[in-house]
Amino acid sequence: MSRYLAFAVLSSLLVMTASAAAQTAQGGADAGDPFLWLEDVHGARATAWVKAENAKTLGVLQTDPNFPALYADALKIAQAKDRIPTPEFIARAVYNFWQDDDHVRGIWRHTTPVDFAGPSPTWTTTLDLDALAKAENANWVWKGADCFWPAENRCLVSLSDGGEDAVTVREFDLASGSFVYGGFALPRGKQRVAWENADSILISREWSPGDLTSSGYPFIVKRLQRGQPLSSAVEVFRGAKTDGGYGVQPLALHDGAGHYAILIARPISTFETEYYLLTRSGPQKLSLPLESQPSGLVAGRLLFSLQKPWSANATTFPAGSLVSVDLSAATSQPQHLTPALVYAPGPRETLEGVDQTSSQLLLTTYENVRGRIWLYTPTIEGGWSKQRLDLPDNSSLIVNDTDQHGETAYITATSFLTPPTLWQLDAGDRSLKIIKTSPPRFDASKDVVEQREATSKDGTKIPYFIVHPRNMILDGNNPTLLYAYGGFDISETPNYNGTLGKLWLERGGVYVLANIRGGGEFGPAWHQAGLTTHRQRIYDDFAAVAQDLIATKVTSPRRLGIEGGSNGGLLMGVEFTQHPELWHAVDIQVPLLDMLRFEQIEAGASWTGEYGSVSNPEQRAFLASISPYNNLKPGVTYPEPFIWTTTKDDRVGPQHARKFAAKLAALHDPYLFYEVVEGGHGAGANLRERAFTSALEMTYLVRKLMY
Repeated sequence: MSRYLAFAVLSSLLVMTASAAAQTAQGGADAGDPFLWLEDVHGARATAWVKAENAKTLGVLQTDPNFPALYADALKIAQAKDRIPTPEFIARAVYNFWQDDDHVRGIWRHTTPVDFAGPSPTWTTTLDLDALAKAENANWVWKGADCFWPAENRCLVSLSDGGEDAVTVREFDLASGSFVYGGFALPRGKQRVAWENADSILISREWSPGDLTSSGYPFIVKRLQRGQPLSSAVEVFRGAKTDGGYGVQPLALHDGAGHYAILIARPISTFETEYYLLTRSGPQKLSLPLESQPSGLVAGRLLFSLQKPWSANATTFPAGSLVSVDLSAATSQPQHLTPALVYAPGPRETLEGVDQTSSQLLLTTYENVRGRIWLYTPTIEGGWSKQRLDLPDNSSLIVNDTDQHGETAYITATSFLTPPTLWQLDAGDRSLKIIKTSPPRFDASKDVVEQREATSKDGTKIPYFIVHPRNMILDGNNPTLLYAYGGFDISETPNYNGTLGKLWLERGGVYVLANIRGGGEFGPAWHQAGLTTHRQRIYDDFAAVAQDLIATKVTSPRRLGIEGGSNGGLLMGVEFTQHPELWHAVDIQVPLLDMLRFEQIEAGASWTGEYGSVSNPEQRAFLASISPYNNLKPGVTYPEPFIWTTTKDDRVGPQHARKFAAKLAALHDPYLFYEVVEGGHGAGANLRERAFTSALEMTYLVRKLMY
């Protein structure tokens, strides 16, 4: 996926929300809820409660004798200056955003590709966030930059105060290394922006109070010309206030041959989107299936990935395919598209990513959760030739970025026990070479990795990876940490985690990654099998993996802990309430937990395609049956969980975690609750905060499972 498209897709996950005070008067689950006051995120009573809970939890975990060493190791790994810098091409230079102990908020910096490939690159600082934050008295958190193509001399820099999804956007000049005086400047908001040309940008945001859908997202796109005030922006496209999904947004696509296209995406539900091509006569709707996503533009061909089968011109393209549409033909006849197949998945295979150089495609696929990267080259006949790149097997492969002015790409290969390596590809001559290798962060010599399968309740085979000591004794006494996500078509693949390795594996712990349904590891059908009222399959898959670990005597309920965040935090809450007998530790991170009110909390209404809606009687009944907050009951012996969230999380929100902890307190059940003040939908706004949260988690897990 191109850098600009990746920025736009990432932006599509940003949330728009009304105030918590207004939300508390809505929803079908309000009556009898004694903890609605905790939904007032910054209210005095709720803030006092959070401070008291934090003090109690820190009094337990921060004073634990294991904490100092765990925190020191986590911080050392997080701030290590010999980490591989993540590269990004801008104007044929290599840019990188970097944080360490000297740059807490971080610096945006650049060097040349030749220098970057060397052992000790000489970096030039482009923007210093610590200095900017000090000058402007703000806790700026980097949210990325979108640079105008093809000159790439001006960029729209997005900054967040404290890590929330709401951002300010300012035009930045790379040559002078400064913000453009009188340039584009958008005040704080949850907004999406795309360059139309050097002097015009397209913006989706709340233009006037109430210009949001019921999900809290913008549905109006306007054009802003250079030098105009925001109030002079002219409307280009309007969705509807009743739209679902993530809100209308503009997308700018281009290729190395000079083709340029502006798409406007109008989500009408969580996974259904209409696409409009912006032409001289205005936006023209493309006759695409609703379950498709734009993936790039190469050789004048628009690329779309399909989540459902598409029948067009007597041809059916299977779900999970990548197809191309000629841009010029789409411009002249948007309602009569003629798609051509680029890629179709095989058994147990999924398309994970699409990236592009100036003239070629890089397709990342996974076969049985093992990474592959293919180079696709357009042919003059309108087809594609392909070649698999010779990269490590049994690994996760990530295209970090590509030079869309040329044919260079950077690719990271990683696995559970092998530190990441950064490869440089010349797509022109197909050559590959390793240019950087991360030093090991822990001793992996005593560990091995296996891939196993568990059988779920309905007979489906659920793969899982298990990382364990080579000499592991099968006596049920091994401290084991089980992780999964299970939602939104997101794949979980092997990954080198230095903090996990140092703080858990080196201490003899076992780590398990479960590839349960709801994710994208085996294509769209794997995800769709667990949507809405079918979601119990996901929870049964996870329980099946746990039961397999216990049956094979890898571990036992006394030594088994689980962790997951966001949608994975919901998974943890469900497993906590449905199978309290299986776990001794449950790490619940930035979670959804009140599924009868999730549509009234932050961005919850935009996820009804995944979870269902309380407005639908059948779906409401199912949500009531699995909602962790609503299924906490007196008289049940629950394990003591560690529940953590962040005040600045304006995506899922801290409300779920707060209410869940408060209800446990009312039931006189043990729990630990911690709320990070900064950080948005994550563990902190900088490396120190994230390391501190990681150390708290590991201290909890070591206490519960290793002693």
